[in-house]
Amino acid sequence: MLKGKNILIGISGGIAAYKIPELIRLFKKAGAEVKVTTTGHALEFVTPLVLETLSQNKVYTDVFATGNDHTTEHISLPDWADLMIVAPATANVIGKMAAGIADDALSTTFIAMRKPVLIAPAMNDKMLDHPAVARNIRIVGEYNNCTVLPTAEGFLACGTTGKGRMLEPEAIFHAAEDLLTEKPLAGKRMLITAGPTQEKIDPVRFISNYSTGKMGIALAEEAAKEGADVTLVLGPVALQPKQNPLHPIRVVSVESAIEMRDAAEEAFAEADITILCAAVADYRPATAAEHKIKREKTGDITIELTQNPDIAATLGSKKKDGQKLIGFALETDDAQANGAAKLERKNLDMIVVNSLQDKGAGFGYDTNKIDIITRKGERESFPLKSKQEVATDILNAICKL
Repeated sequence: MLKGKNILIGISGGIAAYKIPELIRLFKKAGAEVKVTTTGHALEFVTPLVLETLSQNKVYTDVFATGNDHTTEHISLPDWADLMIVAPATANVIGKMAAGIADDALSTTFIAMRKPVLIAPAMNDKMLDHPAVARNIRIVGEYNNCTVLPTAEGFLACGTTGKGRMLEPEAIFHAAEDLLTEKPLAGKRMLITAGPTQEKIDPVRFISNYSTGKMGIALAEEAAKEGADVTLVLGPVALQPKQNPLHPIRVVSVESAIEMRDAAEEAFAEADITILCAAVADYRPATAAEHKIKREKTGDITIELTQNPDIAATLGSKKKDGQKLIGFALETDDAQANGAAKLERKNLDMIVVNSLQDKGAGFGYDTNKIDIITRKGERESFPLKSKQEVATDILNAICKL
């Protein structure tokens, strides 16, 4: 997604400048080209040697430096860049941006930039709350090409805790990805279910399956990048989605199939697109013991099971015109036939089929191998890919429905 993109990072004089080498590393790892411009004070926190070593390019620190590649570096860099990031953006540099002041390498470059600019403020909470700073942030945020990120709350350099921390490099990286990604799902409300469910036997035991939630989480992350308003109903898993600062994912945590059905039904009423990726337990114990079952007292036991609600069928029966409902079918045999039958039986618009017989697919893997079947009878098979790539394939297919 960022391969071949040109990223210009502007660093101003805040303590959070020490985190920017990690941000550079993330972009380089993603295949982007990176160049850096700074204010003079930024170099009190991070050295040109570090920045040049990681970016593999000269650092632009002085408008009039004799070593610049161009006499008008502040013009050539904006022409070169696909995106500019100002991080950390101090109260001082934001004030310059708001007033149109261009008196150093970073501010002159910003003034000449016509392509997207991502701004990550960083300052003490008292500075952030000052009316002049709030006004300047609002002014800069109203520029057509500028996006101002929120600040995080936490431990500050002054030793107090409050608002004003710069977002972590990974969050800034994902926000940059978002700005450079096409938005075919902009304005769409999407519901995604993911992960397993757990059905209690007693307070310490449950029935479940091997689902890790990786596929559903990948779908939520990719959908957010493509502009969707995502609600993720997530069963009990160790993973959480990477939050996109520009398009945050709403996570509703559930445990049982009944809880997942209730949460899905509530969100479904407003959803344009629903993807049922969760591995919902088909059965639950008819009764759950209130206390731990002790084998010394009980010996062998028989657990009576009862069917869980069929979430796909429930939502399929309530689907309105214009809503798209997509299901998943993980099969051990006759995957295509079973998947097609499930699509018809549950009133789905599309079904994603994979088989436990395919190496590298199914529970626990970072990869998946899928077939897609649509309501119109169209079928497409895909090779083994990362789950992020599979998510993109699925979303592309949904956009064609």
